Amino acid sequence: MKEDFRALVVDKTESDFTVGIKNISFNDLPAGEVLIKVTYSSINYKDGLASIPEGKIVRSYPFIPGIDLAGVVVSSEDPRYREGDQVIATSYEIGVSHYGGYSEYARIPADWIVPLPENLSLKEAMIYGTAGLTAALSVQRLEENGLTPEKGKVLVTGATGGVGSISVAILAKRGYDVVASTGKESEHDYLHKLGANEVVSREEVYNGKVKALDKQLWAGAVDPVGGESLAAILSKIHYNGSVAVSGLTGGGNVPTTVFPFILRGINLLGIDSVYCPMEARKPLWERMASDFKPEVLDSISKEIRLDELPQTLPIILQGQVRGRFIVRLF
Repeated sequence: MKEDFRALVVDKTESDFTVGIKNISFNDLPAGEVLIKVTYSSINYKDGLASIPEGKIVRSYPFIPGIDLAGVVVSSEDPRYREGDQVIATSYEIGVSHYGGYSEYARIPADWIVPLPENLSLKEAMIYGTAGLTAALSVQRLEENGLTPEKGKVLVTGATGGVGSISVAILAKRGYDVVASTGKESEHDYLHKLGANEVVSREEVYNGKVKALDKQLWAGAVDPVGGESLAAILSKIHYNGSVAVSGLTGGGNVPTTVFPFILRGINLLGIDSVYCPMEARKPLWERMASDFKPEVLDSISKEIRLDELPQTLPIILQGQVRGRFIVRLF
């Protein structure tokens, strides 16, 4: 094994901020029980923030971003993992305060690692990544709260993004009548190919006004957007329906009332995939490799190389990404 390897390093000083590919050594990696040769990583919104000086994601510099990674164990001090094991590591502190996946090798705490399930490749694991885990957790929580295909249409907002795209595909795989919301008219065909039965504009979800209670349109919703549109969605959910919220690209304030909750029994389900406990995380990854796994998974991603990361990361902050970017390291 060579003594040094390549990684994307961000660095910040009082006078300068840099993002570039550098050679580093194993001694540069942080503590952790498992050394992984990273095959794939992916790009998430947090990773885009880590690549700009005002992103407020990275806690100390220099740093290697990348909140997701999948690869092969090189060495392990933990008996749960052995050399040659294929593994996944997403979220926790990875790519935030612990060096992340934009590196040919990563050293990760064993408690943050999931064994790669059967029927899932390392590439597919990163097409999912944190976005896919969030989508799967959203669908699972909706079903645990009573959602079934017979209950009616299910809305997915931000449907061309990572969480949205995978949510559309999983729901369609499970037989739901999916309504996908997007502000991009050019992406209607893409969403239909993922399994959406209907594509609506953002304005059809939220037209700038929020009623305490509105016409009941959807049995449930996956919402990675938040903000004022979430308030509008809550007013349009069927009696006893649920909304799984996982993001705030539309803002952190939700100007709603108690009426959807006390007059229609609506459930607002908070989705956190970052610290999702292992007793829930591992079985969910198994579902993502089986009954949740859509046939169209490959069509959700675009593959790039490590060298392309510096110019690709800003794109996600511009809201121009369709589906998922995955990064091949080896």
